[in-house]
Amino acid sequence: MATLNDTGNSHSRFILLGIPGLEDHHTCISLPFFTSYLVALLGNGLLIFIIVIDRSLHEPMYLFLCMLSLSDLILSTTTVPKALAIFWFHAGTISLDGCVTQIFFIHATFIAESGILLAMAFDRYVAICDPLHYGTVLSHTVIIRIGLAVVLRSFCVILPDVFLVKRLPFCRSNRLPHTYCEHMSVAKFACADIRVNVWYGLSVLLSTVVLDAVLILVSYSLILYAVFHLPSRGARQKALGTCGSHLGVISMFYLPGIFTIITQRFGRHVPLHTHILLANVCMLAPPMLNPIIYGIKTKQIRERVRSTFSSWWKQCRG
Repeated sequence: MATLNDTGNSHSRFILLGIPGLEDHHTCISLPFFTSYLVALLGNGLLIFIIVIDRSLHEPMYLFLCMLSLSDLILSTTTVPKALAIFWFHAGTISLDGCVTQIFFIHATFIAESGILLAMAFDRYVAICDPLHYGTVLSHTVIIRIGLAVVLRSFCVILPDVFLVKRLPFCRSNRLPHTYCEHMSVAKFACADIRVNVWYGLSVLLSTVVLDAVLILVSYSLILYAVFHLPSRGARQKALGTCGSHLGVISMFYLPGIFTIITQRFGRHVPLHTHILLANVCMLAPPMLNPIIYGIKTKQIRERVRSTFSSWWKQCRG
């Protein structure tokens, strides 16, 4: 093990530097961060509000969407306010406990979102491939159990990360070139063997997010096979239309993450600030775009949003 820092102690505080190399542009960079966060708060909050108060939307697809919106709120709130504090007030100091807490919520919420997207893919599979048993297969009891399973899986697989990071001595620099605490980004600053952290992190990724992506792919392969065997063109278009918004959300969730992993593994000459910006896109894009995609593509939500705003406008004028 490497020697400890000059005081002989492990660091108990870190300094998040934001986006290294672009410090002079932090104020400008903060604008899309703030805008994205504001859209995410308003959009997801509105979706949750509408789905909760409208009993006609208490169907599996919308209940899963409500779970996804709640996850988006947690994910964006865990990362963006701290990033804005760094950009606006240079308030990058964070305690080790605060850093570990951020690691837990970021990774747990990310895995929960992946599980919810898998549940939504299963919902579309049952709705299209076995519509006669849709209400039986996806009853409210089953949906509650799926929600609890998603939360429990996220908690169980990410909780060890807390102890794996807490056990490490941090005797090197405590200046982290990032806008938030991420497991491996923090572990790299430890003066100890981090192979357990590396292998555990990889095993969690493969057994959760990657497995979910494979199962979603299988689900949609079966859905497309069933859709293209429907007798009429109108039925095929309607079935594909119900999947369009979900496929858009899946793309927003997985594609930035895949691109980030590729640049981290093979883009050795890619500047560090590009890696940090891509990592933040993974945190910003899904929470901001998910409510927009569902608001545009889903007729029931679009009509309910319109009627809600119309009612509020009449009350304001009256």
